Amino acid sequence: MEQMRKERVDRGLKVRTEGIYAISSYREMAYLLGPRLFFILAVLSLPFILDLAPYWKRVINIMCTYAILAISFDFLANYVGLVCLGGAFFTGIGGYLSAIFNTYLGMPVYLSMPAATLGGAVLCTLLLLPCLPLRGVYFAIVTLMYPLLITRVIEALNIFGGTNGMTGVDSLPNEYVEHYLVILLSLLFLFGMRRFVNQDIGLVLRGVKDNDQSVRASGIDVTSMKVMAVFIASFMGCFSGAYMAHLYMWAGLSLFALDFSIIPIASVVIGGGGTLIGAVIGSFILVPLSELLRAFGTFRIVIYSVALTAFIVFKSEGIMVYLQRKYHQFERWVKI
Repeated sequence: MEQMRKERVDRGLKVRTEGIYAISSYREMAYLLGPRLFFILAVLSLPFILDLAPYWKRVINIMCTYAILAISFDFLANYVGLVCLGGAFFTGIGGYLSAIFNTYLGMPVYLSMPAATLGGAVLCTLLLLPCLPLRGVYFAIVTLMYPLLITRVIEALNIFGGTNGMTGVDSLPNEYVEHYLVILLSLLFLFGMRRFVNQDIGLVLRGVKDNDQSVRASGIDVTSMKVMAVFIASFMGCFSGAYMAHLYMWAGLSLFALDFSIIPIASVVIGGGGTLIGAVIGSFILVPLSELLRAFGTFRIVIYSVALTAFIVFKSEGIMVYLQRKYHQFERWVKI
C-alpha cells in the first residue's frame, strides 16, 4: 500500500531569491504564473464586461488612475522611506501642464501627455529637491503643503483659468484609447516597478530607507538615489494627472484635491504596504466602494470610515499579504 503525506505546493520552487526559480514541470509554472495571468486577464476584460454600463467603464479609468498613484506612494514610502502626501501635487502639475501644452501651444494629445508627464516629473523633482534631507513626518507635512500652496497661488493670481479652470482640452482619440491606455500603463507600472525594486538598485533604495548613513559610508550618493526615486514616483503621478485632464477635457483646482493624496494611502494600507500589487488591489476596492456609497449622500463618509477602520484593525497586514501567505500554504498529497 502506497504511503502518502502532505507537502506544500511551493516546496522546491524558490531556490535563491524571489526572482530565481527552479522549474521542473508545467504545473509548477502554472502555480507561479497563474495568479499573475489571472489578474492581467481580469483587468483587461473589465471594459468588455461593463460594456453596457458606460458609467462604470468610466469608474474603471478612475480606478486605474488611483492605482498608479497608490503604486507611486507605496514605492516611495515602503522602499525609499519617504512618506509623500503629495499625490495631489503630482496630478495637479501633470494635468495643468498637459492642458497648457494642448490648449496654449496647440500640441496634440499624443504629444501633450508624454511632454506633461516627463516635464511634470522634472518640475516636481526640482521643487521637492530642497525637502529630500527631511524624513518621516517632516517630509510628509512639506509634501502635503505643496498642492495647497499652488491652489492658493492660482486663485490669488487668477492664472490658468483661476477657479474656473482651463476648458477646451482635447479628449482622447477614442474610447479604446481612453480605457486601455490607463489599464495597460497601470499594469506596466506595476510589473515594471516590481522588477525594478528587486534589482540591485532596488536593494540600495531599501538600504537608504533602513540606514542611509551606512549607504553613504559605502560611497553611494544617497541624495541622487532619493532624487531618482522621487522622479520615478512623480513620473507616475504626473501621467495620472495628464490622463485625467484629457479624460474630463478640463484642468482645474480639483486636480490638486486631497483625494489624490488620501485615497492612494488608504489603498496601500488596505491592500498591503511593500507589495505594490497590494496598492492596486486596494484601489480596486476603494474606488468602486466610494461610487456605490454615493447614494447615501454625506452619510457615505461614515460607512467609508467604518470600512477602513475594520480593514486596519482586523487585517492590518493588508489583504494582499494575507492572500499571498494563504496561497503559498496550499498543500498536496505526494508519495513517500
